[in-house]
Amino acid sequence: MPKTNKKILVVGGAGYIGSHMVRRLLQAGCDVVILDNLSTGNRKLITDGELVNGNLGDACLLDKLFGAHKFDAVMHFAAFSQVGESMHQPLTYYRNNLAETVVLLDAMVRHNVKRFIFSSTAAVYGEPVAIPITEDHPCMPTNPYGNTKLAVERMLADCDSAHGLKYTALRYFNAAGADDSGEIGELHDPETHLIPIVLKAASGQIEHIQVFGNDYPTTDGTCIRDYVHVNDLAQAHLLALDALLRGGESVVYNLGSSNGYSVREVIANAEAVTGKKIPVVEAPRRAGDPAILVASSEKIKRALGWMPAYENLEKIIRTAWNWHLKQAD
Repeated sequence: MPKTNKKILVVGGAGYIGSHMVRRLLQAGCDVVILDNLSTGNRKLITDGELVNGNLGDACLLDKLFGAHKFDAVMHFAAFSQVGESMHQPLTYYRNNLAETVVLLDAMVRHNVKRFIFSSTAAVYGEPVAIPITEDHPCMPTNPYGNTKLAVERMLADCDSAHGLKYTALRYFNAAGADDSGEIGELHDPETHLIPIVLKAASGQIEHIQVFGNDYPTTDGTCIRDYVHVNDLAQAHLLALDALLRGGESVVYNLGSSNGYSVREVIANAEAVTGKKIPVVEAPRRAGDPAILVASSEKIKRALGWMPAYENLEKIIRTAWNWHLKQAD
């Protein structure tokens, strides 16, 4: 994306992916305002930009924000995203991920802000019927998390039809890694993502990792996932933003590396990067976990020229390990 002076509202910009997005927007010359209630985000991940502590479902706060700033676009990263938690607390997910997004979109319509980039997920597909998964694959989520994301996508399509609100929905597969600077990275409490948990075990912060299920229909019995570096995700957002700013139509894209790695392969790669043996404990399957999720990202590559720079899993893990070591220090 060329240098620009556009003003962007980043909702959830103090979180893992949002903070990397904020950094890339600032590097592109954008004026960035971050809205985050810090329930899962962290101030230490914000190195620049204006931070507003508040909820995306606060209509009064949104009116003040949209009244004070002439935003060219909104990026939305403020979803709850734990599949297992969503199975036990579905209403929490529908409230945060869907109902509060209604409030945000309503504010955008009132203030005539017409461009929206949505952090969606591969969870909208459910158990795949074909691999790799393309954007026209049937959407049949197997958990409330995926249901809420798909509902927002459908709501966005309706907002386009009714109000001319143009959007790009980016369906992530597994975000991983950290900025090469080591200054920002994945920082969740509690941590639920595989790679940082594996690295915690490698450094002795936890005794072992749990492998949830060893009887899936895969080569080694463990789930297979497609890992995409967080900076590659941010680059895709910049390309999507540029396309919308140039008058692009609403569209949905997958974001993945197009390569699948099993849980055991992730552990083996982490052991190679860290030089540590990682203790493993077998555990039952988790409800709502599909066996294989691997993306086809050919559509965004053809349309926007997106080219991931971190397609090697070992390289992704190495950036995460660098961040992890800096946090330990």
